[in-house]
Amino acid sequence: MANSREHLIGLLLGAETDWPRAFETLAARMGVITDGASTQHRISTERVTIEPFNLRDKPRQDLVIDRLAHWYYHPREWLKKVALMDDVYLLNSPFTFQSMEKHSAYCALLRLGMHVPETVLVPYKNPVDNVRWAYTSEKYNKSFDLDQVADGIGYPMFMKPFDGGAWRGVSMIKDPTDLHAAYNDSGEMLMHLQKAVDGFEVFARALTIGPETMVMKFQPDEPMHDRYAVEHGFLSEGVGTEAVTIAQTVNAFFRWEFNSCEMLVKDGVVYPIDYANACPDVAVTSLHYYFPWAMKALLKWSVFCVATDRKARTQVDTDPWFAVADDPALDYGGKLAAYQALANDHFETERYREFCDTALPHLDEMVLEWVDSDDFRAMLTSTIQQTYPPQEWDRFEGHFGGLTGMWVKDETARLAGVG
Repeated sequence: MANSREHLIGLLLGAETDWPRAFETLAARMGVITDGASTQHRISTERVTIEPFNLRDKPRQDLVIDRLAHWYYHPREWLKKVALMDDVYLLNSPFTFQSMEKHSAYCALLRLGMHVPETVLVPYKNPVDNVRWAYTSEKYNKSFDLDQVADGIGYPMFMKPFDGGAWRGVSMIKDPTDLHAAYNDSGEMLMHLQKAVDGFEVFARALTIGPETMVMKFQPDEPMHDRYAVEHGFLSEGVGTEAVTIAQTVNAFFRWEFNSCEMLVKDGVVYPIDYANACPDVAVTSLHYYFPWAMKALLKWSVFCVATDRKARTQVDTDPWFAVADDPALDYGGKLAAYQALANDHFETERYREFCDTALPHLDEMVLEWVDSDDFRAMLTSTIQQTYPPQEWDRFEGHFGGLTGMWVKDETARLAGVG
């Protein structure tokens, strides 16, 4: 008689409804899966609630997909408890959330030799809310000339909060007037000044889930429903590979497993500009064409982690990465290859691929069938009606229906080996 195991995946959610419904539906449709050792696994899901918890309580979940604790501290502390005491697997590590700000990520990638634009951290414009501020400021804060700092970087540049998040407080700085207006408006936000990659050719956003990465052409000036352009082959093979490596390096370095990374490309050089996102966008009204890929990747990685009893490594281990960064025998290409190897080791990429081939060979067809079903269309319609005013419902039914229909056509051709 085959061994049988039950696994519970918890969803810790904020205001999202579309992708959780999709994930729950696909997990239920997946049925019992059988791994290479003939062990049968049944996956179930539940939405995690917020309530008092005793530190000795035993959690029911084997893995939690967290979309809330980056700003809501009570569930963050629950995540820390279940990781430390109960070996619950987490996406992402709550112990590196403080590093999930632009500043630490910039520093790490600079140390690894990436092409991060020139960046300066400037002091707060307004005092922080602390009774010791006046004394400390008077005694230790060194006066500085903001214009001189900006001249050293060179216009144009961006001013943006060191911790980032949803484009909050980001300003394009073209001249000293912009500079002082943005700094005055920054208030108690701690800000970076960062050299703009003027004249860049491509803005790419890479969504990475475990060892899976999708690099998409991003159009940040467009409305959200048009920001992800459906365009294949918009990067050369070498640049595309570098973009994947940078995204996976960030995640493996910081122990993040569900994150997006933004990069600009100019003259064949990849400039990472933002790669710390505790809650990457996976809404169907944003990703549209790429939404089925994201749901598949999230499901595959979650199932792999629970079925193989993957052990979480929640703390950053810089030594192997910095050993590569400091190796004088390696040029930039050699370092990228070594970083990718470290990322592959962290994510057990080879083992993951073998598991998917053995235990989840039906997943592609199952997801295709669902996206082409009335059930998916009902989810899409519900999301549209929750997101947009009634006078725009028909327009967005056509827009998103057309884009997901394009994916169905392309995926059908891919699975049939056509093209």
